Amino acid sequence: MANEYSWYESYKAAVLETDWTKIQGRILRAEHEIHERQIVLAKEQGGTPEERQALEDAVNGLRGLMNDASVWQSRQSNVPPSTRPSV
Repeated sequence: MANEYSWYESYKAAVLETDWTKIQGRILRAEHEIHERQIVLAKEQGGTPEERQALEDAVNGLRGLMNDASVWQSRQSNVPPSTRPSV
């Protein structure tokens, strides 16, 4: 089960973040923890096929989330400051 993995909490925090101003930091943290776990698995040849698949799925999910965050950020830079929603 995915929520048993050490990296899963940071991944979940990124996916569930609703404040677009914080999302990039959450994504970067999750990516770092996932990458660290992938390094450990590569060195040890350990882990389960389920975790390896969950890691791949998480990386793909974060990639999509990062694209969404980039779109949001570019839209914010095109909106005059007086009309931006307050955070």
